Amino acid sequence: MSAAEGVVGPGPAPTGRVKAFLRLVMIEHSVFALPFAYIASLTAMFLEDGRVHWGELLLVTVAMVGLRTFAMAANRIIDREIDARNPRTASRELVTGAVSVRSAWTGALVAVVVFLGAAALLNPLCLALAPVAVIPMVVYPYGKRFTHYPHAILGLAQAMGPVGAWLAVTADWSWEAVLLGLAVGIWIGGFDLIFACQDVQADRAHGVLSVPARFGVAGALYGARACHVLTVLLLAWYGLATGAGVFFWAGLLIVVTAFLYEHSIVRPGDLSRLNRAFFTVNGFIGIALFVCSLLDLLVRGLTV
Repeated sequence: MSAAEGVVGPGPAPTGRVKAFLRLVMIEHSVFALPFAYIASLTAMFLEDGRVHWGELLLVTVAMVGLRTFAMAANRIIDREIDARNPRTASRELVTGAVSVRSAWTGALVAVVVFLGAAALLNPLCLALAPVAVIPMVVYPYGKRFTHYPHAILGLAQAMGPVGAWLAVTADWSWEAVLLGLAVGIWIGGFDLIFACQDVQADRAHGVLSVPARFGVAGALYGARACHVLTVLLLAWYGLATGAGVFFWAGLLIVVTAFLYEHSIVRPGDLSRLNRAFFTVNGFIGIALFVCSLLDLLVRGLTV
């Protein structure tokens, strides 16, 4: 127990604890994963019977947010000592004591129960496979302790989102969903390479493993470019496999343009615009492709 946890006195109001926990898990970053889960769900609904099933879509949303919240909380808990040694992350809630470890574990357990509950309500296959989705979420934060490629573990974890969303609708395996999941996983793994560049000095100083720590910032940025080229190819393959129309391809063109912009503003000698590349551009990519995919499905006959 830390000194802060041992202080006797009135604790923060419950609302304050909730807000602090939501800051801890960066709940707003669900924007990175949710659009692709929606693309998978809506495409599966279109191919099955051409109608949007709002109840299933709501449960997919609850499951995705629950699993992501658990993953972020577990990440912060497991990494709190590493975070304390890094000037960039030393102000995080578990380091400063704004959120206690007990509260973080409580929030994580609530989130995983919500996830499992949503999976159970969707179909038996989703519930049976739910633990498979949880495992890489816990392995990822430990990854930086035994491999220079924890970004690949993160990509694997994120790739399960679209696959799970498709299974939620069809209760059946789909290679189209795998293509979309791989695209998402490689995309997120790629921009995690960019994000990790800002910690290269701290990682090397404290023995934290990552691609930038092993190969340098330039090597990581080249790796991110390769990941995003592969992302585009997989999205194109997914579009062909699902018979996508003109709006989807317009969305893919927007994604390509966004990738080009992202990689033009982050250079080995200039990381000053890294946050714009990571948060703004990648948030835009997910939303833009979702909007274009939705328009495409509606034009092709999806009934809401």
